[in-house]
Amino acid sequence: MSSERVPRATPPRGRVASNAPLAPLIWFKAGGKAEILFEPADTADLSCFLADITPGYPVLPLGLGSNLIVRDGGVPGVVVRLGKPFAGVSVEGSLVRAGGGAPGIAVASAARDAGLAGLEFLRGIPGTAGGAVCMNAGAYGRDVGDILLEAIVVRRNGRIETLPAAAFGFSYRHSALSDGDIVVEALFRGTPGDKAVITAEMDRIAAEREASQPLRTRTGGSTFKNPPGLKAWQLVDAADCRGLRRGGAQVSEKHTNFLINTGDATSADIEALGEEVRARVKAHSGVDLEWEIQRIGVAK
Repeated sequence: MSSERVPRATPPRGRVASNAPLAPLIWFKAGGKAEILFEPADTADLSCFLADITPGYPVLPLGLGSNLIVRDGGVPGVVVRLGKPFAGVSVEGSLVRAGGGAPGIAVASAARDAGLAGLEFLRGIPGTAGGAVCMNAGAYGRDVGDILLEAIVVRRNGRIETLPAAAFGFSYRHSALSDGDIVVEALFRGTPGDKAVITAEMDRIAAEREASQPLRTRTGGSTFKNPPGLKAWQLVDAADCRGLRRGGAQVSEKHTNFLINTGDATSADIEALGEEVRARVKAHSGVDLEWEIQRIGVAK
């Protein structure tokens, strides 16, 4: 780490690693290294670290790596991973406060245990609370924009801000956060409900995901956004892409909006397969599928 590029007034209290492999942290289990991987000790540590980084130096937050392709040439700049210090979940009346690194299932389970409804869909979100806010994640007819009250964000320049939901400018699988901004805590709104009913709904979501999605493979979750009024998987299926392969990458036979690493796929294989699917769908139906999976880094 160059002292000219990333000057530091005081040593970070969290973990800093150079040339850190990212593949073990990504669901696809493929891709290159982070130039710098930082796991902050707490919000203050993250704030100081970002404030000390030269303006313009790339910063990328990393959650559970469930909806991400890391290109084989690696990721320049700093990758910030929110670990256990950011994974707490607590309930305050009808509100659920979640750390940015808390898995969606943990947030949904805390709400269920407190008899709060409306957060069940987070059981089907395979990422963190912070990542869910950043991309307005959703499933089963609801998304984060429906339940978020406010969130604490550490800006790229290190400034800590508490933002109301309206400030995020939510749209389909998108928020107005700038590159390098990191959600470290989110406050969600629940509705008092019957715990048995809430539990049954979460169980239904879990069973439906298990039955319809290739959860036990190396995958990246939903690959493409659903076009307005359409389903991405139906378009992919109609373009005869079920089971399509490129190197070690394959379109899932179980759910065609999922790409999988059959064992030895490179990130280049996975991304090229996705682009081939997009081309086939465009030729068959005239629809331009948009990537939902985030693709980062440089090609090898």
